[in-house]
Amino acid sequence: MTHVLSIAALCLLDDAGRLLLVRKRGTTLFMQPGGKLEPGESAAAAAVRELDEELGLAVLPSRLTDLGRWYGPAANEPDTFIDAAVFLGPLEGTPVPAAEIEEIGWLDLAAAGSRTDLAPLLTEFVVPALATLPPPDLTAWRAPR
Repeated sequence: MTHVLSIAALCLLDDAGRLLLVRKRGTTLFMQPGGKLEPGESAAAAAVRELDEELGLAVLPSRLTDLGRWYGPAANEPDTFIDAAVFLGPLEGTPVPAAEIEEIGWLDLAAAGSRTDLAPLLTEFVVPALATLPPPDLTAWRAPR
């Protein structure tokens, strides 16, 4: 039986334009921070909550920009699909792995095609979506130097 999870995911860029990734404990694939929506919770509220729980970062829902939605296979759960709301948000602070996050990393968007440890949401939607943004728009979301 196939399950569908509603999730929210965040794209956060450092001052070099690299995308923040996380790897959950007991898994091998990297993905963006985020997670499952609680009953009655909006995608933006879930993204903000998950960012705080997973990395100790705070951002206001009003500071998020909707990057789009994607439906596809879940990275670490067999027979499961995700309905993902993806947001671009500001990186304000230093991420510190917490909760189920075992490791953080940074993805050079130009090198994404050479990586084999990335979740399908990243390779099929997030990286192509970020590539369509004009450089000034993307630069506005980078962490200050």
